[in-house]
Amino acid sequence: MLKEFSVTNFKNYKNKAVFKLDNPNNYEFNDEIINNGIITKGIVYGINGSGKSNLALALFDIVVHLTEKEKLFIKYAPYLNLDSNKPCAEFKYVFCFNGMDVVYTYEKKDVMTLLREKLTINGEEVLEYDFSLNGGYTSLKGVENLALTAKNDYITNRNSRVKYVFGNSEQLEDNPINKTFIDFMKFVDGMLMFYCLDEKGYQGFMVGPDSYTQGIIRENKLQEFENFLREQGIDYNLVSVDVNGVKEIYCKFAKQTVPFMSIASTGTKSLALFYYWYLKMSKVSFAFVDEFDAFYHFELSQTLISLIKKLKNTQIFFSTHNTDLLSNDILRPDAYFIIANNKIESINELSKERDLRKAHNIQKMYKAGTFNAK
Repeated sequence: MLKEFSVTNFKNYKNKAVFKLDNPNNYEFNDEIINNGIITKGIVYGINGSGKSNLALALFDIVVHLTEKEKLFIKYAPYLNLDSNKPCAEFKYVFCFNGMDVVYTYEKKDVMTLLREKLTINGEEVLEYDFSLNGGYTSLKGVENLALTAKNDYITNRNSRVKYVFGNSEQLEDNPINKTFIDFMKFVDGMLMFYCLDEKGYQGFMVGPDSYTQGIIRENKLQEFENFLREQGIDYNLVSVDVNGVKEIYCKFAKQTVPFMSIASTGTKSLALFYYWYLKMSKVSFAFVDEFDAFYHFELSQTLISLIKKLKNTQIFFSTHNTDLLSNDILRPDAYFIIANNKIESINELSKERDLRKAHNIQKMYKAGTFNAK
């Protein structure tokens, strides 16, 4: 799981911003979102332009050079902070797998160009590479003699050496350090960021576009989706119809059967897209959903958060402007984060009353400015 992330000189994050997930309070409610001292579910708030979407892009920058999964390159321009003279952005990820910490740091001058990268596992530096010098090493047992310099057709000066070593993982010895390295790479490969109003708006986890309506049918979840919609007050009789050899969702009425997409509202389409990704969430390692409920009624937003909380093995974070979700009945103060002034801090950290209790109305406190950044 991800314990901590920091980024510097990326988009609007001119100075170092830290997203810390391994410092939960000792609240005795909603403790199902804490796993081995790490927060696994959370919501990010911030005014327009504060950096919510940029936090998601920064978190998922790692997917660009360590995986072959889907990338949203267009979202990354401009890459560096426009008020800074620094030549590169700096990223640091701290993960934990079976009690062993993995620290991965790197620098980039743009979304495609790595300058340096370093990997430390359980306090041991196991790989470092400087792309400007075209030199580095790995001490991972079994691949320590692997040539990392760009001298053949299989590796160029733009390729991550961490990714290259993982591509030769069949040579790795069977030991705890190497196992943790593989766990780390599998975690990154399973990361997913998506937007609820853009079918193609996702990064990580899969490759290529997919139809969410066709995907729901393919997963044999059409009846479950109909029931899910009905629970939200949307009463459709859904059927699968073959259209030129492709099965699509249709709505059956007394007089006519019509395509789901032709009558569904914007919010219902957004909900269908969310449901499509929800079906995959049990296999996702870390997810970030940007502005997930922009077209939802507040009760529907609460329902979706409650649904997501039941997923035990996935870290999931949302960004929103919906303050109705600021409730200790839904999450807890250390799982609500506010972005302001280049800082990412939890309500628990920002509270002037350090001992927030379940009875506190944190929505009211938020609107009153209690949690304004220091």
